[in-house]
Amino acid sequence: MAAKKTPAEGTAIDFESAMKRLETIVEELEGGELTLEDSIARYEEGVRLSRGLTAKLDEAEKRIERLVENDGDDAPHTTPVELEADDTSGELPF
Repeated sequence: MAAKKTPAEGTAIDFESAMKRLETIVEELEGGELTLEDSIARYEEGVRLSRGLTAKLDEAEKRIERLVENDGDDAPHTTPVELEADDTSGELPF
């Protein structure tokens, strides 16, 4: 799946870059230095990033569940797996 371009940056963005950008947006909004229009624009961008990050994590969780679904037992089951930040890769679907 090809990553879409973010309107603010105009380039494809991977998970780690999206997280860093979201952190920057939060800092800018908390700083209180932005105009109302800039604040709204950053908030909208942050919501898009947050949704994309959530979708990427959900996708990773489903992939992991599929991997452990048939581990030799008769009945398929899933096992919770904790993901490390470094384990995510690829580009986000936004």
